[in-house]
Amino acid sequence: MNAIVAENLTRNFNGRRAVDGLTFSVKEGEIFGFLGPNGAGKTTTIRLLTGQLSPTAGRAVVAGCDVEKDVDRLKPLIGIVFEYQNLYERMSARENLDFYAKLYGVNKRRVGELLLQVGLGERANERIQRYSNGMKQRLLIARALIHQPRILFLDEPTRGLDPSVAQEIRRLVIELASQGVTVFLTTHYMEEADQLCSYVAFINEGKLVALDTPENLKVAYGKHHVRLTLDNGEQLTLFLDRPRDGHQLGELAASGRVHTVHSGEATLEEVFIILTGRRLGI
Repeated sequence: MNAIVAENLTRNFNGRRAVDGLTFSVKEGEIFGFLGPNGAGKTTTIRLLTGQLSPTAGRAVVAGCDVEKDVDRLKPLIGIVFEYQNLYERMSARENLDFYAKLYGVNKRRVGELLLQVGLGERANERIQRYSNGMKQRLLIARALIHQPRILFLDEPTRGLDPSVAQEIRRLVIELASQGVTVFLTTHYMEEADQLCSYVAFINEGKLVALDTPENLKVAYGKHHVRLTLDNGEQLTLFLDRPRDGHQLGELAASGRVHTVHSGEATLEEVFIILTGRRLGI
């Protein structure tokens, strides 16, 4: 069953089309990557899907709710973590979550459960202003989960974090999906999308340019290759779809001059550049 369905979703700003006829769907319990360079329309799309903006044309149904007509019914069913950190820094983590628990009418036991789930149990009573960026990000995710939403929207959740902290966030995302939460993820990190997402969509200048599994995209657009180190230290990269390179590989293997062989495939970032002509951070 689909958790999100977008049909010709479009949004204009001052005569400029920021989101241009997007059509896609996201299954329940799926981690769905929504990838594009700066200004491609990712955050605008999230605002449309969460009822914060109305589409200029088209429609979207999220958790069974029309994002224009059923906004009040939609809000309790979704959680959102935007790129900017909007926490009450003079309050503790527990106080932050207590406040949102009261807003949603959630039992305070849920606060303690979430603090443990995101690894902040031992520092729950410290003021947020003492927290690292990674700790604040984990608290934001906990806050978005306070009311047990069916769908979680994450906008660049690991941007600017240390690699070890980013990996903690990724593990948390995988855990949430295993519990049945649908995750709609934007990220600038292609390796992250490849690691986490069962499906990815590439968006460029507001338009959808690809939608498939990471593996299928890499097979369809990438070039399989091998990297060789010869016994004299020389290094070569040969592409298996080139007959001349295949013939050379056979000759080198027969000669006994090959010291090491490493096979490789296209990365998701390479596929993105092929399809858009741009890198994610540009």
